[in-house]
Amino acid sequence: MAASRSYPNIIITGTPGTGKSTHAQLLAQESPIPLKHINVGEMVKDRGLHESFDEEWQSYTVDEDKLLDELEPLADRGGLILDWHTCDIFPERWIDLVIVLRCKHTLVWERLEKRDYPLKKIQENNEAEIMGVVSDEARESYQSEIVVELTSESMEDLQENVSRMVEWISNWLDNNAKQHNGTQS
Repeated sequence: MAASRSYPNIIITGTPGTGKSTHAQLLAQESPIPLKHINVGEMVKDRGLHESFDEEWQSYTVDEDKLLDELEPLADRGGLILDWHTCDIFPERWIDLVIVLRCKHTLVWERLEKRDYPLKKIQENNEAEIMGVVSDEARESYQSEIVVELTSESMEDLQENVSRMVEWISNWLDNNAKQHNGTQS
């Protein structure tokens, strides 16, 4: 658990188009501690952590074992922001906070159209946002007290959400220091 890490690990998840990478980048900049932002989808592509490429969906089929093997030493050290559209793959012991970004499905549709996603992929992601698939997945995979759902529809939301995460990090650091009071110098 978090007890052996100096810094927390945070997942920022949500349907594609909800602002995960933007939130993660801003959090890494504004955090009171050094955090490493990992865009998991890019890592999978760049490091060959996939089994194949699905032409129909225009996405990689992730080799979960390879991905977890790659991430484990980093997660053990702490200080990660894992940015991905899914979260249930990551072991519960790695994670201290799960942020699920939510957005009006019409905004998700517009954002994905701007990215030139294929229509079928836009429809699937739009439906997933309407149904709350990522939120349900997070609540099924992690303790409810570490899962936080945030609205991500505007620049104001972005700033407010990152401020909340920065405050959470400060609280985590205070609580973690108190737990280790006898072992830290």
